[in-house]
Amino acid sequence: MRYKKGIAIKKSMMPGKNKMDESGNIKKSWKSLGTKKINDVDLNEKISFLMDLDKIMLDNNASIRINNLNETYVNELYLNTSGSEISSEYSRIFYFYMAGIQDSGDFEESFQEYGCTGGYDYIYNLKLNDKIKDDVNSIKMSLKANRIKPGKYDVIVGPEISGIVAHESAGHPMEYDRIVGREAAQAGKSFINNRMRIGSDIVNVIDDPTFENSYGFYLYDDEGSPARKRYLYKNGMVNEYILNRESAGILSEKSNGGGRSSSWDMEPLARMSTTYIEPGDYNFDELIDDIKEGIYIKSFTEWNIDDIRFNEKYVGKEAYTIKNGQIEKRIRRPVIETNTVNFYSSIDAVANDLEFSAGTCGKGDPEQGVPVWMGGPHLRLRNMYIK
Repeated sequence: MRYKKGIAIKKSMMPGKNKMDESGNIKKSWKSLGTKKINDVDLNEKISFLMDLDKIMLDNNASIRINNLNETYVNELYLNTSGSEISSEYSRIFYFYMAGIQDSGDFEESFQEYGCTGGYDYIYNLKLNDKIKDDVNSIKMSLKANRIKPGKYDVIVGPEISGIVAHESAGHPMEYDRIVGREAAQAGKSFINNRMRIGSDIVNVIDDPTFENSYGFYLYDDEGSPARKRYLYKNGMVNEYILNRESAGILSEKSNGGGRSSSWDMEPLARMSTTYIEPGDYNFDELIDDIKEGIYIKSFTEWNIDDIRFNEKYVGKEAYTIKNGQIEKRIRRPVIETNTVNFYSSIDAVANDLEFSAGTCGKGDPEQGVPVWMGGPHLRLRNMYIK
């Protein structure tokens, strides 16, 4: 085992031979069903909900339209040999859409995922009618926009991008089984090496299963461990790994509630829940105020990251130029191609807003997907290469 500044990494993980965290004797119950419970909403109402959203896409000339609505209801009793008895009853709702527009042989698309742990009161309050209309019209603007001249710019990214960055380049590399190589043949490894600096002092990335109503919400994980808020990166430094009972045992620690499985018959792995970049003190106008020549990338249409979660790429969907503190013309598909340390180190200002999107995170062999939320505020990054 190697140590540096207080955090240990053991470069081995032998299935069946590791010590487990065996803490327990928890007697608890929890619920999260929302106000408008899924069983109280008639099937015809759900169909009408989807048809109305599809009509908005159709009326705005979307040539490709996908609307998907999923519900999950769980009533579970967990028992273990450490004396725990935990009952839970909750529901999750997931809505996904994709809209595409073709114009003179050119094509652009947009997709969004929303989810909650609770009921339809949350989904209905999202005002999806307005969001989808605005999004489809934004696709039309992308088709008419020109590309940016490659070079270095000051860049502002929106919450949708800061969310996927938090999930892919903080959440995944801080799952302890990746760090010690147990996931290498399935989902990849991690570039993390001890207590290293990831970014600037103002960077804080959190994974919090207890974030109420989030799509990744739970109070006890699938190994009966209490869930709690975890600072993965704190003040720009590696701070706390995501642990299940197996990985916690290797470190002679207690699990921090990161053991998740997609079903009762699947192995609980060290997994994310609700992962986000912590908001700061700036408002949006303050972020752009002193940018002489820059780019605002509000959302993404594509992303890629390597198996160790280091080299990464984000392709903008809705994006604009910034000139002397003012948002100007629309541009098409600006590309950020960078690495995790450079991205977080380039952040010099963090806004005070916070938005989330939902997703299903895949991992393991056999592969299992679990519901997650990802989000963050607007971020300002200095001197980034954009092409």
